[in-house]
Amino acid sequence: MAPTLSTPFGHLVIRRLGHSSFQNHPQKWSVVTSSTPRLSHRLHPLSLFISSMTTQASSNPPPSNPTKTVRVVVKGRVQGVFYRNWTVENATQLGLKGWVRNRRDGSVEALFSGTPDSVQEMEQRCRRGPPDAMVTGFEVVPCIDDPGTGFQRKPTV
Repeated sequence: MAPTLSTPFGHLVIRRLGHSSFQNHPQKWSVVTSSTPRLSHRLHPLSLFISSMTTQASSNPPPSNPTKTVRVVVKGRVQGVFYRNWTVENATQLGLKGWVRNRRDGSVEALFSGTPDSVQEMEQRCRRGPPDAMVTGFEVVPCIDDPGTGFQRKPTV
């Protein structure tokens, strides 16, 4: 008799496709019948569980988190000290979207968008800057600009 697996999406009847004499090599399984056709594809037994969890997660989107977007202008010795690259690394680490660029007046301008906690943390980091920077002025203004996807370095304006 073929094994049956109950999932949140119905009962699956599975069968083993091959034999593996090695412990570290997973055996291949196939769904023979399913009350949910979208799961009827070849799966390793553990992948079946992961696949069902992924399907369940995608059918129930997470609640939307509040997003905070700010424009920041940093003044002082902030150009020629890798401030922009440092900003890209830190913003990416915090999962922020937006951009950073030099301005002709010697300042650095950035747009940060993400969770309020991440944006606040980035503001605190920017007040210090990278090791060779000396921040003497810092302005933060809430904004509604589109941050785009990811975090990028823009050309000087």
